[in-house]
Amino acid sequence: MDKAYVELVRLSKRFGNVVAVANVSLDVPEGQITTLLGPSGCGKTTLLRLIAGFFPPDTGEIRIKGVQVDHLPPQRRSTAIVFQDYALFPHLSVFENVAYGLRRRRVAALEITRRVRDILSFLGLQGLERASPLHLSGGQQQRVALARALVVEPDVLLLDEPLSNLDAKLRVRVRTELKEIQQSVGKTTIFVTHDQEEALSISDRVAIMDAGRIRQVGTPVEVYTRPSDRFVADFVGIANFLPASVRAVTPEGLVIDSPLGTMRTPPHRGYTEGQRVTILLRPEAVRLSPDPGPGKLLARVRSTSFLGGMRRHHLQVGDLNLIADESFPGTTESVGQEIWLTVDSANLHLLASEPA
Repeated sequence: MDKAYVELVRLSKRFGNVVAVANVSLDVPEGQITTLLGPSGCGKTTLLRLIAGFFPPDTGEIRIKGVQVDHLPPQRRSTAIVFQDYALFPHLSVFENVAYGLRRRRVAALEITRRVRDILSFLGLQGLERASPLHLSGGQQQRVALARALVVEPDVLLLDEPLSNLDAKLRVRVRTELKEIQQSVGKTTIFVTHDQEEALSISDRVAIMDAGRIRQVGTPVEVYTRPSDRFVADFVGIANFLPASVRAVTPEGLVIDSPLGTMRTPPHRGYTEGQRVTILLRPEAVRLSPDPGPGKLLARVRSTSFLGGMRRHHLQVGDLNLIADESFPGTTESVGQEIWLTVDSANLHLLASEPA
């Protein structure tokens, strides 16, 4: 991994009896988007605000570019934050909103004009300098808030769920723009969201949080295909979980006994014969066919949903309920009809213990 640009070392924060952040350590590489992903109340926003300097940590250290900053006020940390509601000043024009941080830093007037015009042009906001934020679209407001953060040239950009107030279609477009902007400026960015699709699409690295702790850190592909535990597997994407046991360990892989029959997986380290495991089976690893054949299992369609580019089926296989995704148009079976399935064993992932 690249050398850490931001380092969190055993960071903790408590509010009364509530532990918001519990002994968190995290390295954030330079020039990348690192996302804090987790459910509401998991501590991700508190962690972001600790980095920004809005709260002092109870224990631990925060370092930016190797310098400890947890004792410094926000204005001396070289960070800039974009809030969920953007926090634009309605009585100020777009120009003055963006210029606000520069004026607070007592930057010369000519330099303020140059930098504000440059960043507005870069973000496609030229011509809106005199407009009120109240007259802008959600996407334009988001870019004004981003311009206000970037114009002060921070070392670290902090984004606290900045897309959550946008409608679904605009949200997808703006997150694409946000990723392109971040890549263009090369700014080290820490992004907070509870939306796993958003996190997977925009991030270089993802830190999954739960109850104030980090459960796993990895690339989007790693946390999706090789989650560290059941919580991560269930939170990041749709998951089928199958109780199983290891029948044999061979150089070619594992032989697994499961409710769907005997399965063979690629080599997995750390497993022994007889060990009970949980199989993570993603919906796209379930292959459907209207016709029977060797190795296929009979299933009944419980429900089916059209999701644009794919269909999602809820199936019953014996006593099991499974979710299967297939590219549109896929099969045409309706609710109550029978269908045949196979499992792509190359895409199975094993979790070391069964759920409680």
